[in-house]
Amino acid sequence: MDGTLTKSEVVGAGEDGHPEAEPESIEKEHLLVFSHDRKHVDELEAILGFLGHPFTEAFDLDQLKNILERGQFLTLIITGNLPESEQEHLIEILSLTKPDILPIVVYERPEEDEGVLVLTYPPSWTALAWPLTSAEFSRVLQRARAHQASSESTSKRPSHLFRSLTGRSEAIQEIRREIEQAGPTDATVLILGESGTGKEVVARNIHYHSKRRGKAFVPVNCGAIPRDLLESELFGHEKGAFTGALTARDGRFALAAGGTLFLDEIGEMPMDMQVKLLRVLEDRTFERVGGSRQIKADVRIVAATNCNLEQMVSEGKFRGDLFYRLEVFPIVLPALRERVEDIPLLIAQLNERLEYEKNCSVDFSTQAMKALSEYSWPGNVRELANLIERLAIQFPNSIVQKYDLPAKYRGDSTSGGENELQLEIFAESPHQDNPGVSDEPGAIPLRIPSQGMNLKSYISEIEMRLITQALEETNGVIAHAAKLLGLRRTTLTEKMRKYGLSRPSSG
Repeated sequence: MDGTLTKSEVVGAGEDGHPEAEPESIEKEHLLVFSHDRKHVDELEAILGFLGHPFTEAFDLDQLKNILERGQFLTLIITGNLPESEQEHLIEILSLTKPDILPIVVYERPEEDEGVLVLTYPPSWTALAWPLTSAEFSRVLQRARAHQASSESTSKRPSHLFRSLTGRSEAIQEIRREIEQAGPTDATVLILGESGTGKEVVARNIHYHSKRRGKAFVPVNCGAIPRDLLESELFGHEKGAFTGALTARDGRFALAAGGTLFLDEIGEMPMDMQVKLLRVLEDRTFERVGGSRQIKADVRIVAATNCNLEQMVSEGKFRGDLFYRLEVFPIVLPALRERVEDIPLLIAQLNERLEYEKNCSVDFSTQAMKALSEYSWPGNVRELANLIERLAIQFPNSIVQKYDLPAKYRGDSTSGGENELQLEIFAESPHQDNPGVSDEPGAIPLRIPSQGMNLKSYISEIEMRLITQALEETNGVIAHAAKLLGLRRTTLTEKMRKYGLSRPSSG
């Protein structure tokens, strides 16, 4: 249609009409229009043309997601009354790809006999009803422009949270050195390490330190895609290439053009796909499924696995020629148990994320931190992140004690709570081998001695010792100590006055 800016015009089409490459960058004034109805797009055309705004169209959610992952847009314009289930999927796609965009919903007012239209979009989105005027639409776009500028200048989340390698251990410092060496080159990198050690974080660091950092970073989990779909996912397919291929579709190699393709879990790739990947690495070209045109693969490959690929090669489960093509620059990540000195820094970074995302964080007592340092962490940093998030939900903005930790992190089977405090006190008794006999101050018997005992003094001694320990555990914060003991703050203050107890000195 005259004046309509189609996707092929934005991207640049080849002789056969297929896009030759992804756009180098889409200007921030560019708009994205999503609609199932061509009529709605045509109605917007006159307004957008008058305002001088180029736009790209998307007519299904998969196409929308692919376009959002590739470019920057001033806003997303959604036209028509979408079903509620599709609205939910749309919101999910935006939260994963462009969470800072505030879309514009242009809907049709229902007829009087159709009832009231219910919009389930977030309230921060702008809703407009047909018909539109250029002046009205211009004001809405100005608000979108102001929101974008505000998001860029005042974003609370530091960019280093996405790409930093946290830690001061020698192992992490060595990883940083290797990233700085490999990053500026186009060498293929193979990242090895246990599950949860941060292989994708390293891959993103490599991309960030490369000359391709301005282009796309496209991750693919080779183990999560069914083998009969993996070829299409990587290389794309032509229309009619197989049942269900209703339109031509770009693969991940095309989406990553000029950038970095991260092949995670490469050890899970089927043997037949290994042959095709090897060819791409050698010839730097590929073909879509069902096509014959050679497409240039201008991508940098970074692969990762938690498998022993050398052993898999010897067992015939992985191609040796592909292994040596991938292992140009290997980087081996240490397990968290091999760098426990980094745990406090990792917790600080995770708390920074929680402060941004959930407005809460957690702190740890000395005993709790010691227990975390002694744990083996089979799930590595991912397991630590999950634990911190769980504790932030259970104990928001509080100090986590050792007995607050799940049993496996404590290193014992203690049930926790007040019982553990009492056991620690009893263990301090100088007569624990014969706790029923004691004539020293502070020694607390575990059973009634033969000569009898003063129950009132015994209970008072236990109470004083528990209060003292609770104050020490919480660095003298009375409110936190009261919570540990299940008391009101005023009750704890009265008991401290009764026993002549004071908060421990911070020095």
